[in-house]
Amino acid sequence: MTQTVLDPAPGEATSVASALDVRVRRMPGVLGWVRAIGLALLGLVALVGAWEGYKALVPENGVLVGEQRVLPRTTDLAMPHVWDMVQRLGEPTTSMPGADPLWRSVLDAAVVSLGIAGVSWLVGTTVGLLLAVAMARLRVLEWGLLPWIILSQTIPLIAFAPVVRSWGSRMQIGSWEWPPWLSVAVIAAYLAFFPVAVGALRGLQAHSRIHADLFHAYAAGWWSTLLRVRIPSAVPYLLPALRLGAASAVVGTVVAEVSTGFLDGIGRMLVSLAGQASGDPAKAWAPIFGAIALGLVAGGIVTVIGVLLRPYRRGEAR
Repeated sequence: MTQTVLDPAPGEATSVASALDVRVRRMPGVLGWVRAIGLALLGLVALVGAWEGYKALVPENGVLVGEQRVLPRTTDLAMPHVWDMVQRLGEPTTSMPGADPLWRSVLDAAVVSLGIAGVSWLVGTTVGLLLAVAMARLRVLEWGLLPWIILSQTIPLIAFAPVVRSWGSRMQIGSWEWPPWLSVAVIAAYLAFFPVAVGALRGLQAHSRIHADLFHAYAAGWWSTLLRVRIPSAVPYLLPALRLGAASAVVGTVVAEVSTGFLDGIGRMLVSLAGQASGDPAKAWAPIFGAIALGLVAGGIVTVIGVLLRPYRRGEAR
């Protein structure tokens, strides 16, 4: 039995090879993830090296220009060694018998703050998207609302937070009372909605005019054009806005916990352990690590959303 092999024409072979090459280059694959993780670890090592290098090379009193200190002190009280801070995470939080290790206390506080930040991010994203759609639908709304949306971010959060806490404490519907964590979520959502509203508006206005004209020629309504043209075209603009919104939600949650006196989150833990820095300097850095991890988790969630929306990210700058 004879097997016949059909060789493609030279032009076909070149086009197939080019298509495969483009597809391979666009495919993230395992090497892409390994490269990203390697760069992240390299950045961490560089940060630790810079910390320890500064501590080793700079005098304990810091760098003085005349009588002004321009660089901080390097004493163990001001800058503990990295290994001391990591070791302190495994020790008990307090000297009381049966106290949880410090990492567990930080983890519990970070989980509470993550839940509040997640609620605030969802609320802020929803409000931002609704405002963006309304402004994209009617130009007069954009002219009237956009300046006020921008102006809203000039209000100092540390002054705005106690007002929201005061309003919430007076709110009661039947047997339901306003919980303290909801004040924190409202304040964080107030920060999170802004980048989503501006980014989504920019994306909804960046759709292809040819596609919009085609839908108009087929007598498609504005909402049909929104779902099939405007929103897919807005994804490359929306994803960076969601990242900024997630970061704003985390920052707003931490600041609002401090400003409103919420006791269960990572923000209040930052303040309470900072007061113990003179006696236990390594302990004060533990909630800072927790806040950093909180931001990384929030960014990772948006990254997963970006992976799910990869088919709509053709126009995104890489």
